[in-house]
Amino acid sequence: MLSFLFGIAISTLINGYIYLRAIRPSLLSRRWRIGLVTLMAVMFVAIPVTTWSRHAWPGLSATFGWVSLTWLALTGLTFVCLVIIDLGRLVIWLADRGRRRLQRLPALDTSLSRRTFLARVSGGTAVALSSTSVARGMVTARGEHEVVDVEYAFAKLPKALDGFSIVQLSDLHIGMTIDRDFVQRVVDRANALAPDLVVLTGDLIDGPVEALCEDAAPLAGLRARHGAFAITGNHEYYTGADPWIEELSRLGLRYLRNERVTIGDGAESFDLAGVDDHGASRYRGHGEDLERALARRDPSRLCVLLAHQPRQVRRASKYGVDLQLSGHTHGGQIWPWHYLVRLQQGGLLAGRYEHGGTQLYVTRGCGYWGPPVRVLAPLEITRIILRSA
Repeated sequence: MLSFLFGIAISTLINGYIYLRAIRPSLLSRRWRIGLVTLMAVMFVAIPVTTWSRHAWPGLSATFGWVSLTWLALTGLTFVCLVIIDLGRLVIWLADRGRRRLQRLPALDTSLSRRTFLARVSGGTAVALSSTSVARGMVTARGEHEVVDVEYAFAKLPKALDGFSIVQLSDLHIGMTIDRDFVQRVVDRANALAPDLVVLTGDLIDGPVEALCEDAAPLAGLRARHGAFAITGNHEYYTGADPWIEELSRLGLRYLRNERVTIGDGAESFDLAGVDDHGASRYRGHGEDLERALARRDPSRLCVLLAHQPRQVRRASKYGVDLQLSGHTHGGQIWPWHYLVRLQQGGLLAGRYEHGGTQLYVTRGCGYWGPPVRVLAPLEITRIILRSA
C-alpha cells in the first residue's frame, strides 16, 4: 500500500508540474485546455487500473497497457525534459540578471506575451523530445535482443570445462504487453546460441498462472546440454510464487530454492546455487537462505550463484561465492530513471562488478516492466563464457 501511495504521489507531482509549467501558461483555447486536462485525468486513473488489473483481469491490463503505460513513459520523459529546460533557463536568467546589474541595463522583458511564447516553445520542445524518445524506446523494447558475451576466468574451473557457456535470461515479465510471441522469440534466440546451460534469474511473470500459462508455454522449448535452472524474483510473489514454481517446473525448469547442484560429472564439474529473492522472507515458506544453499560446499570448487537482485552480492561474498548472476534492474529501462535504480541497488545497475572477491554480472534483462519502452537500456540476452585460468 505504501508503494502504491508513493506512486500516486509521484504521478501527481509529474502531472501537476506539466500542467502548471506547460499547459496553464500557454494560454490555449478553452476547448484545448479542457481536452488536455481531461486526457491527463483519464490516464492518471488508467495507469493504476492497468497495473492492478493484471492480477484479476490480465486481458484488461494487456489492452490498457499499450496506451496507459506508454502514456506513463511519455509524461515521465516530458517532465524530465521540462525540468532540464527550466534549469537551463534559470542559469541563463541568473547570468543575464547579473550582467544587467553590472552594466546597469534595464530588466529583461517579462510581459505576458513573452511568457506565453516561452511556455509554448519550451512545452512544445519537451513534448517533441519525449515523444521521439518514447517512439524510439518502443522500437527498442519490442525489437531484437542484443546478445552480450561476457568472459570470466577462474583457476577453480576444470580445464575440460574451458569455454563452458551459460545463457542468462532475466526479467521477462510475461503479462500485460509481453505475450507468447515475444516469449517464443526469446526462446528461439537463446536456443540459437547452443548453450551448455540456461539460467533464468527471476521476474519471469506478471499475472496469475491460469491467465498466463499459455503465454509462458514456449519456455518448455529451452534447450541446453545441462538443462535450464531458475530462481524467483520479486514479481513472482505478487501473484503467487508457488503456483508459478509448480507450473514452470512442469515446463522443464529446475527451480533452485536455496539449494546447490552439481553441473558436470566427477572432477569435471562446478557448483551452481540459487537463492530466493531478496525480499521473499515476507512470504511464508520463502526467503533467501545462503547458509542453506552453500552449506558444506567444497571451497576449492567453482561456485556460481543465481540471485535476482544485485545487492544480494554483499551477503554472497561472505560465503566465498565466485560468480553471482543477477537481473532485476533492467539496466534502468528508461533514462534518466537509471539513477534511482542504481541508488536502490547500492550502485549496481548493469554489467560487471566485483565485491569482496565475488564477481557479479547484472543483465539488463530480456523483457521490460510497465511501459513497453526502453531508453538507453536495450534488451539483453547474456552469454557467460567460463574460462579455466
